[in-house]
Amino acid sequence: MLAISLVVVGFMLRIIPHVPNFTPVAAIALFGAAYLKKKHACVVALLLMVASDLIIGMHNVVFFTWGGFLLVALMGMPLKKNRGPVEVFGFSLLGSFVFFIVSNFGVWVMGWYPHTLQGLISCYAMALPFLRDFTVATLVYATLFFGVYEIIASRVRNTRFARVLLTDF
Repeated sequence: MLAISLVVVGFMLRIIPHVPNFTPVAAIALFGAAYLKKKHACVVALLLMVASDLIIGMHNVVFFTWGGFLLVALMGMPLKKNRGPVEVFGFSLLGSFVFFIVSNFGVWVMGWYPHTLQGLISCYAMALPFLRDFTVATLVYATLFFGVYEIIASRVRNTRFARVLLTDF
């Protein structure tokens, strides 16, 4: 239930009009890493990206973007043990930077910039505004997902809904 909800919410928030790169995908990858089984967390991030990219449009950097989000999900696994605000904040920042490095390296590799050191530097420099928006989005959505989930979990933990709402599939 939780994994399906994450895919649906992420898909919808990615296809509706929004500020460029202001999406919840990295936050969902981290949230999935914290609350789902490892394989399910990776599937959620990939399924969300593949499904929404089929609607938004494919491009020659998709394997780098998908791979970047897969890395974010994998590196977020320590959140299973400690999901405190400092850890969520730190992994949100780290995840944003990892995705930035991987996806923009893909932009450079796929020929959007000259295959020179200057081309690589230009690629990363031109992407800095996207990093800003992406990082803010990741922080906002991570705070929202982790916060709302913990509030709901505290309210249903000892009820009959706990088995459905607080377990991964």
